[in-house]
Amino acid sequence: MGATALQSLSDPLLRELDHYVVLEPGKGESILSVAETLHWLAGHLAALAEPPADLADLADPAARAARLLDTACELELAPGCAIQWFAVRLEPPG
Repeated sequence: MGATALQSLSDPLLRELDHYVVLEPGKGESILSVAETLHWLAGHLAALAEPPADLADLADPAARAARLLDTACELELAPGCAIQWFAVRLEPPG
């Protein structure tokens, strides 16, 4: 059984946000920029034995990470073990 990408995003406003809260099993939450989130996702995708079926047609982990960031908010790394990311807007202090 391969990894699967889950939970499609439907709100285009989410794509305009510039930070993500990322969650990993056994670790606390982190807030990352878009570039950092893409790097984080690419690292997890590169570590998989097989990419998720819906990302297999893309050439490399960076391209897969970009598609995943636009289309999902969860990636199952192993049965019962998933990472998640959620777009957030950071308000300027004021």
